[in-house]
Amino acid sequence: MMGGVLTITLLLCNLLLLLHPSLSHPLCTDSRAPITLKTPLNFCPYNGSVCCNSTEDLELRNQFQAMNISHQGCASLLKSILCARCDQFSAQLFRGDSISQPVPVLCNSTFPLNTSQSSLASSGFCSEVWDTCQNVSILNSPFAPSLQGQSGVTVGSNVTKLTELWQSKTDFCNAFGGASTDGSLCFDGGPVVLNKTGTSTPTSGLCLEKIGNGSYLTMVAHPDGSNRAFFSDQPGKIWLATVPKEGAGKLELDEANPFLDLTDEVHFDAEFGMMGMAFHPNFVQNGRFFASFNCDKITWPRCTGRCSCNSDANCDPSKLQSDNNASPCQFHTVIAEFTANGTSSQPSLATVAKPSEVRRIFTMGLPFTSHHAGQILFGPDGYLYFMMGDGGGSGDPYNFAQNKKSVLGKIMRLDINNIASAAEISNLGLWGNYSIPKDNPFNEDEELLPEIWAMGLRNPWRCSFDSERPSYFMCADTGQDEYEEVDIITKDGNYGWRVYEGMNLYTPKQSPGGNTSANSINAIFPVMGYYHDINKNEGSASITGGYFYRSMADPCMYGRYVFGDLYAHAIWAGTENPENSGNFTMNQIPFSCAHDSPIQCNSVPGSSVPALGYIFSFGEDNNKDIFILTSSGVYRVVRPSRCNYSCSKENATASSNPSPAPSSPSSQASWLNDLSKNFLLLFSSLLFLVLFSI
Repeated sequence: MMGGVLTITLLLCNLLLLLHPSLSHPLCTDSRAPITLKTPLNFCPYNGSVCCNSTEDLELRNQFQAMNISHQGCASLLKSILCARCDQFSAQLFRGDSISQPVPVLCNSTFPLNTSQSSLASSGFCSEVWDTCQNVSILNSPFAPSLQGQSGVTVGSNVTKLTELWQSKTDFCNAFGGASTDGSLCFDGGPVVLNKTGTSTPTSGLCLEKIGNGSYLTMVAHPDGSNRAFFSDQPGKIWLATVPKEGAGKLELDEANPFLDLTDEVHFDAEFGMMGMAFHPNFVQNGRFFASFNCDKITWPRCTGRCSCNSDANCDPSKLQSDNNASPCQFHTVIAEFTANGTSSQPSLATVAKPSEVRRIFTMGLPFTSHHAGQILFGPDGYLYFMMGDGGGSGDPYNFAQNKKSVLGKIMRLDINNIASAAEISNLGLWGNYSIPKDNPFNEDEELLPEIWAMGLRNPWRCSFDSERPSYFMCADTGQDEYEEVDIITKDGNYGWRVYEGMNLYTPKQSPGGNTSANSINAIFPVMGYYHDINKNEGSASITGGYFYRSMADPCMYGRYVFGDLYAHAIWAGTENPENSGNFTMNQIPFSCAHDSPIQCNSVPGSSVPALGYIFSFGEDNNKDIFILTSSGVYRVVRPSRCNYSCSKENATASSNPSPAPSSPSSQASWLNDLSKNFLLLFSSLLFLVLFSI
């Protein structure tokens, strides 16, 4: 019996090691961002950013009182353990699930701590809990074996002491203990404190090579993991291109033979066109891909949809004035599905797609002629994320971004793998053929439209998930008069517009749609940003979001978030310190063009700085190299030495980390490598336990 319990316990611990998520920024167990309380909690001693509101604080107090613990020392420890749910890193402490895991992972001296968590963390906290509480009666104990998925006594039984629930301290700490590792944190009795990362290796500049002359708005790596990528332009064409190795030549792209041509359907103008494309994670098998574009209902009969200015959103389109000679909701935003099936023996070999729509995923009329964003991308969860601006008009006059009954000024999250029935679409008032993920925020907030994942955005222009830390969903949001910002997007997050612009209160010039008070929302402020005076020559600014740099071409840039400005006067790198804290500093990075660039770069008159033109977007290929898509062409970030920039890590990295093969994307290789190590650990543990139980 003893051997069986030990076997199950150790197996579960190793499964946790196998399945744990990567470290993330401050995040609560419900995947929401911590909130800043306006009044302190009464029971749990947490201040600043916390994961509990006053109601949850009261629930924890009632749970603690129901335990009826007479021993003062043990009571203090149990209170701290219960209150760990309020820690801003509770998603990590509870491994993302406070329902099936009722207590946080307790720091255990049998596991070595790494450097991610402060050295102040007591690695023997689990032992302290056992030593202090082992013979203390705890009613409704959160330490019952059944709560760890094990057989034994059940909650609500008369057994109340740890010594009655567990055979020994070793068993107890094998079940509830853990360490601060590369994948998680542990609880040491108080709020999590992260170590300072230390001084990051400075970068003297960003070296670029020009590989294409075309102007594109979106780049998506081919899902087959090869050295190919898709490029799309604003007028409505998509091309399949081969990306050469660094320094090996130009982008292989046949302008005359696009993968898909939608120019007849797309309305192209300054702020209209094809805004994005996304390829299904299983594109290699199913051939599904999606295009996001704008259309004009006057010129295209299939450009029909419900107006975003409607009675549900407390908006009357008949009262809207024309904008740039266009009537309200004349222009629409569309997500359409297409297929590469049937054009070759298998989708991964397709060089052209079928031009007709498979189905219409989303169609919505736009109230004005600006601020409709339009990027689409698949998240690590397999759902389609759709970025939508506030619909335009100076200062979001109808306050759409704060209106929970409007999808304007929001990030939507759609399930395109399970298409709702016609009845469901009608009953839920959906905008097309998709269904709603069950964990979208509307399940806890009935006022929200079911599509909404996050709100309070003005015009999100280019978002990305960090390939190494998927909880880092970064979005750049263009400002109105003063401030451009970068946000970490979380479930049910409210990013403040138009109550705030950046961190500053915003007062609209007109507000026929009413106003939202600052006290009524928990605004999440940007982690990086800059004021408009950065572009003194243009008199304005417009941010372009980028990526966390995960290539080893420039090891001194590794792990930094790279982004820019439309007007191409600056490129920035954001550095997080401590790592996984969500605290960033940003620095403007000089950039130059390699003297041996495959295509010679033009320079700004009177300067050696490359004349990039407008920075429309950034891209990332399967090798994790970063590309800059501009009005003057396509540029790739390359080894700093090619521009005579210094990076002490470059030579060491080049000799020890050869570039991955074109058919093997680095993210997949890294994930498989980590997974194989964990499976090896699990297999060896199982073998040991089998031998132990014989």
